[in-house]
Amino acid sequence: MALALVLTPLAFAALGALVPSQRWRPWLVPVCGATHLALVAFALREPTVTGVGGYLALDHLGRLILGFISVLYFLSSIYAPGYLALRTERENRVFTAGIMAVLGVMSLVTLSQHLGLIWVAMEANTLATAPLIYFNKNARSIEATWKYLLIGSVGIALALLGTFFLAYGAVATGADSSLFFSDLVKAAPHISKPWLHAAFVLLFVGYGTKMGLAPMHTWKPDAYGEAPGLVGVLLAGGLTSCAFLAMLRFVQICTAAGEGAFAREIMVAFGLFSMAVAAVFMARQRDYKRMLAYSSVEHKGILVLGVGHGGAGVFGAMLHLVNNGLTKGVLFLSAGNIHRAFQSKLSDNVSGAIRRVPVSGALFLAGFFAITGSPPFGPFVSELTILRAAMNGQQYLVGALFLVALVVVFFGMGATVLAVVQGEPPKSAPETSFKDRLVTVASPLAFMALVLLLGLYIPPSLSTLLHNAAAFVSITP
Repeated sequence: MALALVLTPLAFAALGALVPSQRWRPWLVPVCGATHLALVAFALREPTVTGVGGYLALDHLGRLILGFISVLYFLSSIYAPGYLALRTERENRVFTAGIMAVLGVMSLVTLSQHLGLIWVAMEANTLATAPLIYFNKNARSIEATWKYLLIGSVGIALALLGTFFLAYGAVATGADSSLFFSDLVKAAPHISKPWLHAAFVLLFVGYGTKMGLAPMHTWKPDAYGEAPGLVGVLLAGGLTSCAFLAMLRFVQICTAAGEGAFAREIMVAFGLFSMAVAAVFMARQRDYKRMLAYSSVEHKGILVLGVGHGGAGVFGAMLHLVNNGLTKGVLFLSAGNIHRAFQSKLSDNVSGAIRRVPVSGALFLAGFFAITGSPPFGPFVSELTILRAAMNGQQYLVGALFLVALVVVFFGMGATVLAVVQGEPPKSAPETSFKDRLVTVASPLAFMALVLLLGLYIPPSLSTLLHNAAAFVSITP
């Protein structure tokens, strides 16, 4: 079963590369998403899912993030056929094959139980997503792709060095030479502390680059700004969540070694810094797709900040990972529709979106309120949980800075969003044939429904996954 979760999307990707029809090829994407979601639903019901001699296994952390990624991908995949039907000027063979391959390698990350395998899986994620960023094949998209690859390569190189440091730290003290995470957690108290500290810093910076934490975030504005909205959803909700999972594996090792305070201090500092950087760059941001990139920087900061608080903050971070990813689905897809309707990403050229594309404009506005933590949407609940964890831990200054950053982001982001959705379409805006249709609004509507649901009610099955994942990250041997 574990191997099937990885190989099934890769088999669909191979099929997508072979299907000759430009028209019918995109329909493989939602079929792949539905098949993978069914496999994941079956796997989550099984008490134990392993494969390849233990290199692949579904633990509590993997269950949550694999389930979330599968839902995210499936809802996004519904958008693919309608979007690609509008982009007949572009050959979609590489795009459809690539987007299904991404699901396979993201699944591999969530299942990886070996120090080296998770590194390979993360690099495979980078290589699989790069052609998707280049889909528009213009000067800006190729620049964004190269920046994504180059900065990502630096990050993954630092993660590899951290991997070597951690492995050596375990072997140098006579600990078990196994590089399986479960063995490393058991051996953690015996790992050389200097090597462990150095390894964690390198791994945090390396995988933090993949997450897009500031100041390692510089690939994000270009990649998110130039990639199709569908790809933006998978980057903001999928790839960065995989990097967060990889980071949490090493947080667990630090905690088991009795060095949890060391890891948490670093996470709190980087979390606050990411939120501050995002707040600065979102103020007066004219490109509303780049604005979503800085929003992602902010929310990745919130994730590591939540884990840095420990206790209930870890649960809040797990919940926020889900809420943020689903809300980004609303924002990126509705922003993509607005872009198609106005042929511009700049707020100077776009206004009155709610008149030209009423559903997409309304969803973009609702997504703004959701992502900035307004009730009754899901992010409000998870951000409140993280704030309470800070206050309960008597970290009043951190809590105050957290609130200040949220307020600055609300006003900075709000200025751009309101300029886009309100008013009349400018006379200079070209008339386009793009209108809201079921194929282009069904996915963001489904995302919005889930975001609203999680603000009002957390289903027991999801609550169990969240609590188990939070406890798993904080566990000691």
